[in-house]
Amino acid sequence: MKENRTFIEDKTFDEERALYGSHGITISHCSFDGPADGESACKESSDIEAESCYFNLRYPFWHDHGLRITESEMTDKCRAALWYSDHVEIADTKLHGIKALRECSDIVIRNSDIISPEFGWSVKNIRMENTKASSEYFMMRSENLAFTDVELTGKYSFQYIKNAVFDHCTFDTKDAFWHAENVVVRNSTVKGEYLGWYSKGVTFENCRIIGTQPLCYCQGLKLVDCEMVDTDLCFEKSEVEARITTPVLSIKNPKAGIIQVPSVGEVIRDDDSAMGRIEQECAASRECA
Repeated sequence: MKENRTFIEDKTFDEERALYGSHGITISHCSFDGPADGESACKESSDIEAESCYFNLRYPFWHDHGLRITESEMTDKCRAALWYSDHVEIADTKLHGIKALRECSDIVIRNSDIISPEFGWSVKNIRMENTKASSEYFMMRSENLAFTDVELTGKYSFQYIKNAVFDHCTFDTKDAFWHAENVVVRNSTVKGEYLGWYSKGVTFENCRIIGTQPLCYCQGLKLVDCEMVDTDLCFEKSEVEARITTPVLSIKNPKAGIIQVPSVGEVIRDDDSAMGRIEQECAASRECA
């Protein structure tokens, strides 16, 4: 309850474990910065609210339970800001330190700005909305993701993730969704090389897919009314059911399934085990695969 909380306002903390083991506190307009260069400011704490705070020191929120961060800034010196924590809500906040979120659970992030390589590893149950992210190896090995209106740039994203839904997102990212399982991407743009290799049970609905050699070595792959732009050597060794609304540059050795497409610049079949069918809506005078 609010009347039982401790309120800390307009303070600066730079010592080691400045608020270690705190419970039921609200930190407002405080700075974690200074010459003592202390770490782990709020480690092993619970029921913490941080409002309009500035974090410029390492490891502030480890092993915390029940944490709300709003209108705050974590700088590039705020390394590994949240690890091993659960029931966390972050809103209108800058997360600009490397490895900002790891091995956490039950996370909500809204209206925030992420610049953080290796963000979100081994996280379970995360919802992200209206947020921009720049990261490499974003969300690797995480499970139960629900993202809406998220804009991402950076390489090697969403590798080894499980159970995820992405809606109205824009991803500019190389090697995305490698080894991903049980994923749905809707109403989104995904740009980058080598999309979705070795994935299982991934579905793209009403998406725009851009880049070379997408969706190879996949199992249970589905595309529903998707555009494919500048895509060549698609679907190699994949089991795929696809309904594509734009021409495709080339398709190579689909393993199984049916690919429906307006036209294909080149169909490459040099593997006798590749039995996937390609149905082109081409003119009668043109040979279709």
